[in-house]
Amino acid sequence: MKTLSYKGYTGSIEISDEDNCLFGKVLDLPKDTMISYEGETVSELKEDFKGAVDDYIAYCKEAGITPRKSYSGSLNIRISSETHSKIAILAQQAGISINAFIKSAVEKQIATML
Repeated sequence: MKTLSYKGYTGSIEISDEDNCLFGKVLDLPKDTMISYEGETVSELKEDFKGAVDDYIAYCKEAGITPRKSYSGSLNIRISSETHSKIAILAQQAGISINAFIKSAVEKQIATML
């Protein structure tokens, strides 16, 4: 899937045959936050995406609230101490950090599922 990026936000690109336009929404936001945009051309879609993000940030600043963002790439997980120990041993054997080991394992799992 093609996406747009701007100021740490990622947006989808969709096509509406019915309305003969392009549209999208900012991805990975909490369910209570929706930012959408549209355009008849790719250039218009990109411009409306940036405008929608800027409007959202301005609204949050005016309202005194912290803007929500797409996922940051930082994730905390809870695992058993036994699993943690096994990961640490395997990471050490591979000569990489625990974080690098887990990142690689997750990416491999995702690749097999897509």
